Amino acid sequence: MKHRTFIISCLLTLTAMLGSTAAVAQITYKDYLRADAVMSYADYVYSPAVTPHWLGDSHYFWYENHEKDGNFFYLVNAETGRKYRAAEKNELARYIPKKQKDVAELLLNETKEQAPERYMRGRQDESLRSPDGKWDAYIKDYNVYISPVNADGTASKTGYALTMDGNDKLRYDRWSLSWSPDSRKIATLKVNHVERRRIPLIESAPSTQKQPILQWREYAKPGDVLPTSVPVLFDVESRTQIPLETAMYANQFSLNLTGWREDSRAFTFEFNQRGHQRYVVGEVDAETGKITHLADEQVNTFFYYRRKFRHDLNDGARMLWVSERDGWRHIYLHDNKGWIERQITKGEWVVRDVHYVDQANETIYFTASGFVPGEDPYNLHYCRIGFDGNGFEDLTPENGNHIVTFSADREFFVDVYSRPDLPPVSQLRRTADGSIVTGLEKCDVSDLAARGWTMPEVFCAKGRDGKTDIWGNIHRPSNFDPSKSYPVVEMIYAGPHDNHVVKDFRPANHLVTKLTELGFIVVSIDGMGTYNRSKAFHDVCWKNLKDAGFPDRIAWIKAAADKYGYMDLERVGIYGWSAGGQNAMAALLFHNDFYKVAVALCGCHDNRMDKVWWNEQWMGFPLDESYSASSNVDNAHLLKGKLLLINGELDDNVDPTSTLQVVDALMKANKNFDQLYLPGRTHSLGSPFEIHKMYDYFVEHLLGQPVPEWE
Repeated sequence: MKHRTFIISCLLTLTAMLGSTAAVAQITYKDYLRADAVMSYADYVYSPAVTPHWLGDSHYFWYENHEKDGNFFYLVNAETGRKYRAAEKNELARYIPKKQKDVAELLLNETKEQAPERYMRGRQDESLRSPDGKWDAYIKDYNVYISPVNADGTASKTGYALTMDGNDKLRYDRWSLSWSPDSRKIATLKVNHVERRRIPLIESAPSTQKQPILQWREYAKPGDVLPTSVPVLFDVESRTQIPLETAMYANQFSLNLTGWREDSRAFTFEFNQRGHQRYVVGEVDAETGKITHLADEQVNTFFYYRRKFRHDLNDGARMLWVSERDGWRHIYLHDNKGWIERQITKGEWVVRDVHYVDQANETIYFTASGFVPGEDPYNLHYCRIGFDGNGFEDLTPENGNHIVTFSADREFFVDVYSRPDLPPVSQLRRTADGSIVTGLEKCDVSDLAARGWTMPEVFCAKGRDGKTDIWGNIHRPSNFDPSKSYPVVEMIYAGPHDNHVVKDFRPANHLVTKLTELGFIVVSIDGMGTYNRSKAFHDVCWKNLKDAGFPDRIAWIKAAADKYGYMDLERVGIYGWSAGGQNAMAALLFHNDFYKVAVALCGCHDNRMDKVWWNEQWMGFPLDESYSASSNVDNAHLLKGKLLLINGELDDNVDPTSTLQVVDALMKANKNFDQLYLPGRTHSLGSPFEIHKMYDYFVEHLLGQPVPEWE
């Protein structure tokens, strides 16, 4: 009896296995074409997010709307909330009152915005005229000169040298040359010039000739000697230099002048210490040369200088400054001596960006996230608060990620909010109290749903510490069947400069949706080490880019698989671009018990080989053993699993030799891997060819199916 039971059990197991195998249809080229076709999903989204075009200083704006019966144009009077519809934009002009003829003309004559012209700095020897028109200042032979201006406004041939020590290595900077408003003083920078590193790029198959072309790019790397600058100050009347005590600014990443006070009493500069652990806003007294630090951020890990915010009030009497000194990104009010008068915003949430300072009413308008309990902590809300820290108000309270666009006088704004699992809602609001003037559009995705499209799921699970909420998205195929088993592929980008999981509604994403349609569940996650949470959350990346939030990502995926049994954790892949390419390969080095297949596109595989500004920001200076510990090159011998490396030979964002060096290390370690090295391609990989190759790699190694012939 036991023997018979065993046989039946085996037969049932075999049947289940055969049934499971049969359930997985053979992938064909037509499936690839169907996956490509999902990018047309946007055509079946009606009344998507409104993009308002405000007309001059008026309270009128127009927008174009995609509807089931065509595209139509709407004119909105913000004061009344009334909408007018027309088949052509020009037809909207008839709804504008005749007394506002100028507004109608704006509508009729409006043209598409032209791309701004590239800023031309001019020549080093070009002169800069004083505000009173009496003097020209200029650089000659690397030194500062001034010349009086003739009565007819022409430049005098008589020049007076304010410096004599300039040379090709130690030069005075024309671009920083700045007159005080009263024309009595001149400030500029004295620059210790160094030749920056250049990297060679070989264009193997140029269109202009048969032979390859060697190209060069200026490209400073971590640890390189960098130019340094110090502020200098001159008195025009006495033609003398006012001494400044600048020794403490010698170890610098950058130092920039940021302008004169309106009353000419002082000018300001900002200093970023090499290694990014100190950042200073300095003010130089124009009479004495004394330097006062208006802000002095000193941290044990890093100060994220590219997301700093400063706003001077009342000609420098006070200053608004954003800091993470209490562990969260908040707004502070400083006096003109560098003391903090008060912390304006507080709490376990973050100020994302300050958008407008209403000095007259002492009110700050800003975006913030993370202050609504239970809501995705990355959702943007538009808020305001008084200088005194009172009157905090969320002007966009709905649960979603809010994007706002103001009228010229800021009395009204269009608020568009959405989530990955919530199609956009567009509405017109009054700034005074955040009240809704009128609803504009509510997105209709019914046709999309009828075609089998499924909404992504916003999923939250605990991270490595069992306490911190980690957020991400789950994407399923349109033909999803919960009775089947699906391999899981993570799209990763763990760059510490931001959070990266999409927070807005998107009907399709060419790097996600196409892959789901081939039979995968695709996930994207923001783990620890990325931005826009607490300082402690962000600091995980410090000298530790190999971490990439992997312990949080793995915990999150496991939690999702516990809930959804169709997610097969024996078949987990990963892919990423740029920093994500580094992350993807690192998954097979440091977490190959979980990830089995990786595609790494144009990755930075050793942070010593990449851009100085990005890598020293997170890995520090001087270079130490942490660079090696996070290096895919130095740890290439740890590789397990299937790896495909893809990069372009003309990549001037991530040095292509970064990939070639990891290839060399893999070969020396006798590791099996695949590589696709693309002639003529830059960092902007994403053409059908390499994306198709990535699909093939996951189909073969995660689905376990033969790759269909290309047609």
